[in-house]
Amino acid sequence: MAAWTRSLDVMGLRIERVPTLQDNYTYVIACDETNDAAVIDAPEFEPVVKRVAGMGVNVSKILSTHHHWDHSAANPELAAHFGARVYGHVSDADRIPGFTDALEEGDTLTVGKQTSRILFIPAHTRAHIAYVFDDAQAVFCGDTMFAAGCGRLFEGTPEMMFTALHEKLGPLPDTMRIFCGHEYTESNLVFAAHVEPDNAAIAEMQARVATIRANKAADWHDATPEEMTVPSTLADERATNPFLRATNAEELGRVRGMKDNF
Repeated sequence: MAAWTRSLDVMGLRIERVPTLQDNYTYVIACDETNDAAVIDAPEFEPVVKRVAGMGVNVSKILSTHHHWDHSAANPELAAHFGARVYGHVSDADRIPGFTDALEEGDTLTVGKQTSRILFIPAHTRAHIAYVFDDAQAVFCGDTMFAAGCGRLFEGTPEMMFTALHEKLGPLPDTMRIFCGHEYTESNLVFAAHVEPDNAAIAEMQARVATIRANKAADWHDATPEEMTVPSTLADERATNPFLRATNAEELGRVRGMKDNF
């Protein structure tokens, strides 16, 4: 397996992981050349504003992967504070708080001199998208793919999730870093080991994650980078993620059903 990725600054894109709520990840990303920045999936105002102030960057965009409140509740307050635009999928215009700018698959947006392309990956919700920064080897995929897991099928089907994981995210390179929406890795790996008890890569990843999470803060807001398991890489996910390892939609649906009742 590839070494666990610890460096977050690649090709001029700075990525800050902001712990929000009980286990959410909000991200502040900034172009090193211009100091232009964007906030991704923000349910809380104060932790984001505090982190942005510490970074000394200028936020011009608020990006949502999907409409769920734990990824978007702070959008209007942050947009007003920073004078920023709020982006999301065109079909989520009536559900994303503060929505101003519509995105569709194939669109691009810039953060300073950094460019992201949009992938449409519905399944967890009907309007879920991912932001792919190819040069920086970073994808922000919300609640579609987690480290060793995937999101519940609230508004989609196993077929849709299979397409999202295997046809949209799957073709990305092994080195692509997966920035997901929650710190679920430890519990996801327990389930992955249940599905594939003889998978040595899962056992190895469990040991690595247990070490990382051994001294976790009592309050997630106080979490330090040393206790965060995100990002993983697509290489790690190919080896350990039971949903990405499923060979067809029927198998994915069966495993997702197992996980829902695990």
